Amino acid sequence: MYEVKNSTCFQFYFLIVIILPAYAQISPGELAKVHSHLEGMSNCTQCHILGEKVSNKKCLDCHTELKARIDLQKGYHSSAEVRGKECVKCHSDHHGKNFQIIRFEKEKFNHNLTGYNLLGAHAKKQCINCHKTEFIKDQKIKKKKFTYLGLNTECLTCHKDYHQQTLSTNCANCHDFEMFKPAKKFDHAKTKFQLTGKHQEVACLSCHKVSTLNGQKFQEFKGVKFDNCSNCHTDPHANKFGQNCSQCHSEQSFSMIKAVNNFDHNKTDFKLVGKHQNVECKLCHKTKLTNALKFGRCTDCHTDYHVGQFSKQGVSPDCSVCHSVNGFTESSYTIEQHNESAFPLKGAHLATPCFACHKKETKWNFRQIGKRCSDCHEDIHKTFISEKYYPEKNCESCHNVIKWSVINFNHSTTNFDLVGAHTKRNLP
Repeated sequence: MYEVKNSTCFQFYFLIVIILPAYAQISPGELAKVHSHLEGMSNCTQCHILGEKVSNKKCLDCHTELKARIDLQKGYHSSAEVRGKECVKCHSDHHGKNFQIIRFEKEKFNHNLTGYNLLGAHAKKQCINCHKTEFIKDQKIKKKKFTYLGLNTECLTCHKDYHQQTLSTNCANCHDFEMFKPAKKFDHAKTKFQLTGKHQEVACLSCHKVSTLNGQKFQEFKGVKFDNCSNCHTDPHANKFGQNCSQCHSEQSFSMIKAVNNFDHNKTDFKLVGKHQNVECKLCHKTKLTNALKFGRCTDCHTDYHVGQFSKQGVSPDCSVCHSVNGFTESSYTIEQHNESAFPLKGAHLATPCFACHKKETKWNFRQIGKRCSDCHEDIHKTFISEKYYPEKNCESCHNVIKWSVINFNHSTTNFDLVGAHTKRNLP
């Protein structure tokens, strides 16, 4: 035999010459399926150090993804419960091909030791709900048939990005672990649009519309315009007053008008002129200032003082036919208009002031005040001239409206005809 002087060489020689033939008798057992590619005496040193126990270093030389986590002092294997332990204490082998090297009671596993606490809805999930190959980004780890490695704590690792990259990827800024909706941690006060007044009562969907984007349901939160009220609200004034709604309205209530004294009513369809300039707003706007009012006719706001006295076929003319906004007592009723009435003005009547005939008692009356002369004028003949000479006290039997003293009486209707010199007598 050859002399073996070096002890290390001797150990190797002993392994090759003596142990290999007896491998089948001295092997602790068949390797698990995941390690089956290491079967054979020539692979023993892949995991074992001659003359020593299985080395953690040897394990981590192969399981580099786990070593990287340990080096960063992250994950379950860096926790106080596991740190410093030998790998073989939990993951021994040589117990048969179907032996599970990774084996623990899932229900009792303390996930907090991994560095990621299962809170809220996460605590109700099964391991398989999260530990899926599709959630692993590292391609080397992804090739494994199954592993608990490869996940990170970012929400979008497991969940779809509902906001489609329009908002921060840190979902925890707005959402908690109990439920996705509503976003309880979201604070609208930290946005560029502060919710004040009535806006605090508005449902999110009223401003943040739901649509479809890239074939997925999508709700718009970024890019919503708010530089002007009309971005969300319909302008009921059709831009008559411009787009600065806040100069008249407040966020407390649309019907609450501020700076009324500075409001330019002339920009509306009803300009304030004459007496209307001194009228208080509430006398016309009896409910809300923003409620639409009818103003096509004066009677839309004013009671018909004449109670239909001037109506024709049941329709009264508008007050503006006779009056102006400068005052009701000033009338623009013309003689031409009066001549279209049942009593045309002729002769001396043209110079007669209105109030001489239309006398005010409780109210001014302009209808049914008399059409006969005696309705307005005193009958001075009633004591000595028979009514047969002026039937129904019709003064026009003798007089005319031009001049009272001009008489046109037919004396032949009496028992005394005027003949001769009597015809030339003048009346006193």
